[in-house]
Amino acid sequence: MKSLFWILIILPVVLQAQTMDEKLYGYRHFQFLYKGDTVNMLVKSKEGEERKRKPVLLFCQGSLPVPLMILYNEGGRKEVGNVFVFNPDLLTEKYHLAIIGKPGIPLQADRQVLSDNFTFKDSTGYFPRFYTAHNLLDYYVERNKEVIRFLRQQSWVSEEGLVIAGHSEGSTIAAKVAVETKAVSALIYSGGNPMGRIMTIIERNRALEKDSTDLTTGDMNYWQEVVNDPGGMDASNGDTHKATYQFSIPPLQYLEKLKIPVLVSYGSKDAVAPFDEYLRVEMIRQKKQNFSFLVYPGTEHNYFPVKVDGTIDYDIFNWDKVAGDWKNWLLQLKKSK
Repeated sequence: MKSLFWILIILPVVLQAQTMDEKLYGYRHFQFLYKGDTVNMLVKSKEGEERKRKPVLLFCQGSLPVPLMILYNEGGRKEVGNVFVFNPDLLTEKYHLAIIGKPGIPLQADRQVLSDNFTFKDSTGYFPRFYTAHNLLDYYVERNKEVIRFLRQQSWVSEEGLVIAGHSEGSTIAAKVAVETKAVSALIYSGGNPMGRIMTIIERNRALEKDSTDLTTGDMNYWQEVVNDPGGMDASNGDTHKATYQFSIPPLQYLEKLKIPVLVSYGSKDAVAPFDEYLRVEMIRQKKQNFSFLVYPGTEHNYFPVKVDGTIDYDIFNWDKVAGDWKNWLLQLKKSK
């Protein structure tokens, strides 16, 4: 009976540590349990070098419950859209690229079952409850730290260092993980707002205002509601108060603590641009030499050009150029060591 007691104690830990390593559309798929969440992680490696020891670049995706793999039916054959927002082959020469799915969202889904903005909704037409309950900065940070521990135990992961990158919401997650994880050797902070999410919401509405229309009064009222109930988990109007509150704590306080190399990239027409430029001015004032900045003139949040009339030119895709610039920055870091 005593031995059975110890088995019952040990068994849940063993189950939580279970992983699967299988190839899926050219990606290695890992799956394990973390606090009741089935965590899906995809790893992209250079073909034939899946087991070669290399450092990892962990990319934290932006907001919204979008499956990692979106399947398209091309002439009766299913093809997967880009898992990363950029071509991962640009970085697989030197790194294994890892990306983690959203909580409660399937790893893959057919394009036809997703919303216009590629988000996954349940049968009620809303984001799944499990997703909204876990769509929190603190949850993502703790989960990603566990994933990093898992990765560092793998034989194909080099101990040279670990790069963490994030875009938009993912930039905040990446910045906080970088502060709390000694294993992180460099941070790429893309399209983030160092003053927090609420400031992005306000700035976007300011840009839409006319002479006699103040669009930010509602934003300020909303922020007051959030501050009055920072732990609120009602998601009927979008993000929960708890999510907005956590993501609105200025990431500046994480960034200015970092001593590792940090690359900040953003489009000059993005709502976050004034705040990233403030960050640049402040890092100069603080004489911090570990920060580098890349600004893409005339582009918006996802690096698409903004036309003179204010519309976005979706025909010009700049993400691969951005990823190429990240690659060059990382190469320079290695050379300078």
